[in-house]
Amino acid sequence: MNENLFASFIAPTILGLPAAVLITLFPPLLIPTSKYLINNRLITTQQWLIKLTSKQMMAMHNTKGRTWSLMLVSLIIFIATTNLLGLLPHSFTPTTQLSMNLAMAIPLWAGAVIMGFRSKIKNALAHFLPQGTPTPLIPMLVIIETISLLIQPMALAVRLTANITAGHLLMHLIGSATLAMSTINLPSTLIIFTILILLTILEIAVALIQAYVFTLLVSLYLHDNT
Repeated sequence: MNENLFASFIAPTILGLPAAVLITLFPPLLIPTSKYLINNRLITTQQWLIKLTSKQMMAMHNTKGRTWSLMLVSLIIFIATTNLLGLLPHSFTPTTQLSMNLAMAIPLWAGAVIMGFRSKIKNALAHFLPQGTPTPLIPMLVIIETISLLIQPMALAVRLTANITAGHLLMHLIGSATLAMSTINLPSTLIIFTILILLTILEIAVALIQAYVFTLLVSLYLHDNT
């Protein structure tokens, strides 16, 4: 009960050295690969899910946009596995760190925007000034559209960080309440524990949904610039 509420969000260290890099590299090791001609059911299901996700995200893209398919599929797998591993007890979730999410969002957003300015500079500049804008409002709209463009990577990172952090905090609070009530009132403990189980199921869904939302928004930014 005396544990710091935000202790699970502190980057772990091993012998005084930051272990966040090792934790970040761990999720890809959980993705099974096959060396045989005929795959087992797990790998077949994994390949089916990857094809389904990539087909849904790449359906709106042209040929140039589809060159990003491998990167986007790798991104959604990485975020999903990282979020799910963070639900394990005494584990660390890298996606609760705003710095890491910004490190993912800014390069992807910048790459999409730079591609748009290189290939379709007229369409890219046209987004700053909607057609039919009254002349007195032109300077203000250009400033607003510029700010909205620059804030996109921040919105991506903050959305992922806030959703994952809020779920972890809520699970921590309800888990602490369950332990506290276990010695006071057993029926109340069972009710709170049931709520905790339902919240855990919800957090599993949120972990997968947030990975999909993050990747889908990057895909939409790419679609607007290709």
